[in-house]
Amino acid sequence: MAVRLIAMDIDGTLLDNRHELPDDNRDAILEAQSRGVEIVLVTGRRFDFARPIAERIPCELALIINNGALIKSKTGETHLRHLLPREIAREVLRATYEFRSGAAVCFDRPRENQLIFERIDWSDAVSSGYYQRNREFIAECVPLEDCLTEDPIQVMFVGSVARMRAALGIVRNMDCSPQFGLAHTEYEHRDLSILDVISSGSSKGAALAEWAHRRGIPQSEVMAIGDNWNDRDMLEFAAVPVVMANSVAELKSLGWPVTLSNDECGVASAIRKYVLEAKEVSRK
Repeated sequence: MAVRLIAMDIDGTLLDNRHELPDDNRDAILEAQSRGVEIVLVTGRRFDFARPIAERIPCELALIINNGALIKSKTGETHLRHLLPREIAREVLRATYEFRSGAAVCFDRPRENQLIFERIDWSDAVSSGYYQRNREFIAECVPLEDCLTEDPIQVMFVGSVARMRAALGIVRNMDCSPQFGLAHTEYEHRDLSILDVISSGSSKGAALAEWAHRRGIPQSEVMAIGDNWNDRDMLEFAAVPVVMANSVAELKSLGWPVTLSNDECGVASAIRKYVLEAKEVSRK
């Protein structure tokens, strides 16, 4: 059956390694949308960090954000929200104190105090750029647990690959681990990893399945494109899963089609091959 919905990751997939949106990717997306295909951006980013990317694509689309905890429209209307219970968030923070320097708590708030850190080092060589770009959304709270006056979207940890693998081992073995979900992303070439603790049952794949159901689009007509660990269940859900050439090795070992890298406009190549050219064939 023809693809009626394309879900794509942002970082390492839609964007190139300079974090830019290639014109070729944008043009292929617009061509697919003009032919009746729904577009969904699926990302670990929160809304205000994902919206600037969405706004570079001048068409209607949905955003699955925070690794599936929320679904919003381009204008910020919330279609789905699964929050992490604050008591679970508090237990996670207490169990991971040694990783506190790379921890943050994320809330679904209009603007200020969306992302709370215990301490922000504005001079940090790795994180200062991120802090500056998100200055209006972030704040400090000591101790970090005291910010939990309401249920957050997630608890987030950022650090080196080895450090985040160690944090992952701790949270996976917590007694309350059945009460939360995990999303893990690695960029080994940058020695950067992100670990998100989200509500139980939340994931990119679960949110995509729910959104497709709401839109009346069967699984057999869904395509997904991704590059990292947190994309796996989204790719497993899609009838047409496509993996980026720059993907983590595990995804490329699962037998799914592999497109070009994010620096070679792999999203555009996949859309043309599995959507645009397929539609042309179906018309003949």
